[in-house]
Amino acid sequence: MHVLEAGAGPDDRSRPCLLLLHGFPELAYSWRKVMLPLANAGYHVIAPDQRGYGRTTGWDGRYDGDLASYRLTNLVKDQVELLDKLDIKTVAAVVGHDFGSPVAAWCALLHPEIFRSLALMSSPFAGPPATPLPPPDPVHDALAALPRPRKHYQWYYSTRAADADMRDCPQGIHAFLRAYYHSKSADWKQNRPHELAAWSAPELATMPTYYIMELAQDMAQTAAAYMPTAAEITACRWLNEDELRVYSEEFARTGFQAALQWYRCRTTGRFNDDLAIHAGRAVEVPACFIAGKSDWGPYQRPGDLARMRKSGFAQDRGCHFIEGAGHWVQQEQPAEVVRLLLGFLRPEMADRQR
Repeated sequence: MHVLEAGAGPDDRSRPCLLLLHGFPELAYSWRKVMLPLANAGYHVIAPDQRGYGRTTGWDGRYDGDLASYRLTNLVKDQVELLDKLDIKTVAAVVGHDFGSPVAAWCALLHPEIFRSLALMSSPFAGPPATPLPPPDPVHDALAALPRPRKHYQWYYSTRAADADMRDCPQGIHAFLRAYYHSKSADWKQNRPHELAAWSAPELATMPTYYIMELAQDMAQTAAAYMPTAAEITACRWLNEDELRVYSEEFARTGFQAALQWYRCRTTGRFNDDLAIHAGRAVEVPACFIAGKSDWGPYQRPGDLARMRKSGFAQDRGCHFIEGAGHWVQQEQPAEVVRLLLGFLRPEMADRQR
């Protein structure tokens, strides 16, 4: 596992540890703007490239490869074994963003003796599934039957074509990722998220096309419509061209398929039996939620945010929405993320960080 680390040398592992888990299509590098401030506040901070990403190796990246290795309980096992290899017995908090959020939540739910608190970003945790197999979902046929036919991005990401569509797209991976990151950020001013009334085709279709895609388009074509101008790219302080190149060069090298396996596990529900045995359980350790005010992520599953606060967290320590941030909250507004995390971890720190 490739790990970024700050705040502790080889002879000083006495600091409380924070484990930061990235999402899609990101890397451990997505935490670069918060790691040193958290280390300067007294923490040993570690952020791995998760299974299927970046410079971590040993994963099966074939579409027809070992899908089971990407199930959530195995992703939790990856983190437990990483901590064991680093001789870290407990972490003060596990922090997850995007698809790192459910991994972090399951870390805390299954191993509260290791993961002493939990901070989720962008993706709420509504609790374990109630059944080993998800019931049939008519919403996808209904989306395709709309007057403007649509499809859900997670089910598109589960198709065999998705990896090549993005990896070999006409505009190139760098331009694709620039447009994709721009579309889900606060820089795209049309992001005005709101709670959906129901998991129904008409409601889902009110979301931007990077979530509810045009039926006939792939994600590279979808993202192209959001490509920022040259002036907007120059003005983007949270993700300059050199920083974006770290992502684009890594995904050009590895492709996207291994990362997309995570989505296939979710959409097929094939490994829900690992999770459904915990139905009704809540995360017992102290927990909080952080997102950007311009992020649709908290609302893409109607009711999940409310269910998280009502029954997903036994010790709910707050739900925060940050101005001037979209989906990439720890990159777009790192100082405020650090302030909120320190306030959560050590409430006495909150006023000092204002």
